[in-house]
Amino acid sequence: MNFQISVNGKDYSVNCEEKTPLLWVLRNYLNLIGTRFGCGSGLCGACTVLLNGVPIHSCDTPIWSVGDKEIETVESEENPTLNKLKSCVADLQAAQCGFCISGLLMRATSLIENDQKLDRDSIAHGLDGHLCRCGAHNRIIDAVAQAGQQ
Repeated sequence: MNFQISVNGKDYSVNCEEKTPLLWVLRNYLNLIGTRFGCGSGLCGACTVLLNGVPIHSCDTPIWSVGDKEIETVESEENPTLNKLKSCVADLQAAQCGFCISGLLMRATSLIENDQKLDRDSIAHGLDGHLCRCGAHNRIIDAVAQAGQQ
Protein backbone atom coordinates (compact mmCIF):
# COMPACT_ATOMS: atom_id res chain seq x y z
CA MET A 1 0.00 0.00 0.00
CA ASN A 2 1.03 3.57 -0.55
CA PHE A 3 1.04 5.94 2.44
CA GLN A 4 1.47 9.70 2.41
CA ILE A 5 3.19 10.91 5.58
CA SER A 6 4.73 14.14 6.81
CA VAL A 7 8.00 13.88 8.72
CA ASN A 8 9.92 16.89 10.05
CA GLY A 9 7.91 19.18 7.79
CA LYS A 10 8.52 17.19 4.59
CA ASP A 11 6.00 15.05 2.74
CA TYR A 12 6.84 11.49 1.76
CA SER A 13 5.17 8.70 -0.16
CA VAL A 14 5.96 5.26 1.23
CA ASN A 15 4.96 1.94 -0.28
CA CYS A 16 4.84 -0.73 2.44
CA GLU A 17 2.55 -3.13 4.27
CA GLU A 18 -0.06 -1.40 6.40
CA LYS A 19 1.16 -3.12 9.58
CA THR A 20 4.76 -1.92 9.09
CA PRO A 21 5.84 -0.14 12.29
CA LEU A 22 6.49 3.57 11.92
CA LEU A 23 10.00 2.96 13.27
CA TRP A 24 10.90 0.78 10.27
CA VAL A 25 9.38 3.28 7.85
CA LEU A 26 11.52 6.04 9.34
CA ARG A 27 14.72 4.01 9.43
CA ASN A 28 14.45 1.73 6.38
CA TYR A 29 12.37 3.73 3.90
CA LEU A 30 13.30 7.33 4.78
CA ASN A 31 16.84 6.73 6.12
CA LEU A 32 16.06 8.71 9.29
CA ILE A 33 18.15 6.56 11.59
CA GLY A 34 18.20 8.82 14.66
CA THR A 35 15.17 7.03 16.08
CA ARG A 36 16.43 3.85 17.70
CA PHE A 37 15.11 0.32 18.01
CA GLY A 38 15.30 -0.78 21.62
CA CYS A 39 12.84 -3.41 22.80
CA GLY A 40 10.30 -3.55 19.96
CA SER A 41 7.45 -3.61 22.47
CA GLY A 42 7.03 0.07 23.39
CA LEU A 43 8.59 -0.41 26.81
CA CYS A 44 12.02 1.24 26.70
CA GLY A 45 11.34 4.59 24.98
CA ALA A 46 14.29 4.49 22.55
CA CYS A 47 11.94 4.76 19.56
CA THR A 48 9.93 7.75 20.82
CA VAL A 49 8.87 10.32 18.23
CA LEU A 50 6.26 13.06 18.32
CA LEU A 51 2.97 12.58 16.50
CA ASN A 52 1.21 15.96 16.36
CA GLY A 53 3.36 16.92 19.35
CA VAL A 54 2.43 13.85 21.40
CA PRO A 55 5.19 11.35 22.26
CA ILE A 56 4.54 7.86 20.91
CA HIS A 57 6.52 4.64 20.60
CA SER A 58 7.18 4.24 16.90
CA CYS A 59 8.13 0.55 17.25
CA ASP A 60 4.54 -0.47 17.95
CA THR A 61 2.70 2.18 15.91
CA PRO A 62 1.61 0.75 12.54
CA ILE A 63 2.00 3.08 9.59
CA TRP A 64 -1.71 2.88 8.77
CA SER A 65 -2.54 4.61 12.08
CA VAL A 66 -0.46 7.72 11.40
CA GLY A 67 -2.86 9.23 8.87
CA ASP A 68 -2.25 12.88 8.07
CA LYS A 69 -0.59 13.69 11.39
CA GLU A 70 2.80 15.39 11.57
CA ILE A 71 5.66 13.14 12.67
CA GLU A 72 8.68 14.75 14.29
CA THR A 73 11.94 12.90 14.87
CA VAL A 74 15.21 13.82 16.53
CA GLU A 75 16.51 14.85 13.08
CA SER A 76 14.12 17.82 13.02
CA GLU A 77 16.00 21.08 12.67
CA GLU A 78 12.98 23.39 12.86
CA ASN A 79 11.93 22.86 16.48
CA PRO A 80 13.56 25.48 18.76
CA THR A 81 12.81 23.48 21.92
CA LEU A 82 14.45 20.37 20.51
CA ASN A 83 17.42 22.43 19.35
CA LYS A 84 17.85 23.90 22.86
CA LEU A 85 17.68 20.41 24.35
CA LYS A 86 20.30 19.09 21.94
CA SER A 87 22.59 21.97 22.89
CA CYS A 88 22.08 21.46 26.64
CA VAL A 89 22.70 17.71 26.35
CA ALA A 90 25.95 18.41 24.51
CA ASP A 91 27.03 21.16 26.93
CA LEU A 92 26.42 18.99 29.99
CA GLN A 93 27.73 15.82 28.32
CA ALA A 94 24.46 14.21 29.32
CA ALA A 95 24.52 11.44 26.73
CA GLN A 96 27.07 8.77 27.46
CA CYS A 97 26.60 6.14 24.74
CA GLY A 98 23.79 8.05 23.02
CA PHE A 99 21.52 5.08 22.40
CA CYS A 100 18.55 6.29 24.45
CA ILE A 101 19.00 10.02 23.93
CA SER A 102 16.89 10.48 20.79
CA GLY A 103 13.80 9.09 22.50
CA LEU A 104 14.52 11.05 25.66
CA LEU A 105 14.96 14.25 23.66
CA MET A 106 11.60 13.78 21.98
CA ARG A 107 9.79 13.09 25.28
CA ALA A 108 11.54 16.04 26.95
CA THR A 109 10.59 18.30 24.04
CA SER A 110 6.97 17.44 24.68
CA LEU A 111 7.36 18.07 28.43
CA ILE A 112 8.80 21.54 27.86
CA GLU A 113 6.40 22.50 25.07
CA ASN A 114 3.39 21.49 27.15
CA ASP A 115 4.49 23.75 30.01
CA GLN A 116 5.06 20.89 32.37
CA LYS A 117 6.43 21.80 35.77
CA LEU A 118 10.17 21.42 35.32
CA ASP A 119 11.58 20.64 38.74
CA ARG A 120 13.79 17.55 39.06
CA ASP A 121 10.99 15.34 40.34
CA SER A 122 8.55 16.24 37.57
CA ILE A 123 11.22 15.78 34.88
CA ALA A 124 12.21 12.41 36.33
CA HIS A 125 8.54 11.39 36.43
CA GLY A 126 7.97 12.61 32.85
CA LEU A 127 10.95 10.61 31.57
CA ASP A 128 10.25 7.57 33.75
CA GLY A 129 9.38 5.22 30.88
CA HIS A 130 12.77 5.69 29.22
CA LEU A 131 15.59 3.29 29.94
CA CYS A 132 19.17 4.51 29.91
CA ARG A 133 21.62 1.64 29.95
CA CYS A 134 24.52 3.89 30.96
CA GLY A 135 22.79 5.41 33.97
CA ALA A 136 23.15 9.00 32.77
CA HIS A 137 19.70 9.95 34.09
CA ASN A 138 20.93 12.69 36.44
CA ARG A 139 22.83 14.52 33.68
CA ILE A 140 19.87 14.11 31.32
CA ILE A 141 17.50 15.58 33.92
CA ASP A 142 19.91 18.48 34.43
CA ALA A 143 19.99 19.13 30.67
CA VAL A 144 16.19 19.09 30.42
CA ALA A 145 15.90 21.46 33.36
CA GLN A 146 18.45 23.82 31.81
CA ALA A 147 16.68 23.79 28.43
CA GLY A 148 13.33 24.40 30.12
CA GLN A 149 14.69 27.49 31.86
CA GLN A 150 16.08 29.06 28.67
